[in-house]
Amino acid sequence: MPSNLMSLFDGSKLSGIVDADSHKAMIIAAHPDDGEFGAAGTATLLTASGWTFQYLVVTDGSKGSADENVDANELRASRIAEQHDAAELLGITKVTNLNHVDGELVADRTLLGEIVRQIRIFKPEIIFTHDPESMFSGTGWIHHSDHRVTGQMVIDAVYPAARDILNFPEHLDEGLTTHNVQTIYLWDTEKPNVYIDISDVLDRKISALLSHKSQFTNPKSFAHQSRQIWQDPDGRYREEFRRLDIWA
Repeated sequence: MPSNLMSLFDGSKLSGIVDADSHKAMIIAAHPDDGEFGAAGTATLLTASGWTFQYLVVTDGSKGSADENVDANELRASRIAEQHDAAELLGITKVTNLNHVDGELVADRTLLGEIVRQIRIFKPEIIFTHDPESMFSGTGWIHHSDHRVTGQMVIDAVYPAARDILNFPEHLDEGLTTHNVQTIYLWDTEKPNVYIDISDVLDRKISALLSHKSQFTNPKSFAHQSRQIWQDPDGRYREEFRRLDIWA
């Protein structure tokens, strides 16, 4: 059974804070639309409570099509624009794209530094991203390699890289400072421990996803199937996460 927004923070250092204008959260997604699938409902609830969100999208989405006649440059431009449209529907005004090539993401020091830099700039208390341990879903769906790389790099960026002054000291020359993220929430996880009731904002989540027009040939069918997937036996709708509290 999904819980209310307070369960995001139960037992953590952020326990008791939901309605707070000074708090920041970041969604870090491999591709345009991944963030909407993973956390759009929860993000909508938090922004309505006063949280400030930022999107960080790691790749350009330039391979996300089965159309033999698609132009990669046009697709790239469309997907980036669609992400901005989706974020706006969720109340998120800042979208940053690292513009790595879709499908070619590798876990290396360069990517780690780029993610650390964005964390040090924005200084979020919580981050939502992919679970890097999820290679397959319970239904047999294979999770994209870019998802796994992104999730792993985010975890490594949060701890210890963004925290440690000797990791990427060149950031200090830009006037940035180190930062401690409090909690990571992983979506597409096989080990959920937080369930958030998004019933009141489900239509917003679906509308945000349908902003990615290049990805859906049958929007009505997608909306119907999504409602079935996200519905609990009690008729409520949920997002689920694996919460990792960073105590360092």
